[in-house]
Amino acid sequence: MMKMEVNLDDISGEWLGYVMDKLFEAGANDVFYTPIFMKKNRPGVLLQLLTASNTLDKMKNILLKETTTLGIRYYPITVHRMERRFIEIETKWGPVTVKQGIDQGHVFQSSPEYEDCRKIAETHNIPLKEVYAAVWRKIDK
Repeated sequence: MMKMEVNLDDISGEWLGYVMDKLFEAGANDVFYTPIFMKKNRPGVLLQLLTASNTLDKMKNILLKETTTLGIRYYPITVHRMERRFIEIETKWGPVTVKQGIDQGHVFQSSPEYEDCRKIAETHNIPLKEVYAAVWRKIDK
């Protein structure tokens, strides 16, 4: 896995959204921005992405073509990923998919899928947080 990053102080928000879409379409595992201050106290953005080693050249080309950067930093990183499992929790409004993060046989994370919760909230005209709370109660049992 490779981490790539560029500092940008002369690019619009619309362009950043476009670049993010292009990087994901090209196979980036993750793309994220962090506000930073650059030389002469100029506000800027640190654009970072995680990608497989075999897509490095593709990502470099996108960053050079689609941003205002004059250089790219990249380096190998080690990523530990938990196994992911999807289970279905039944609520009084219908099923919700829950993503679980598992490591060494233990469930460390459980997260209701937003789209399932959103759909239930809109269909039943109830607050989204009420749907999440109902799912969490079932998970915690």
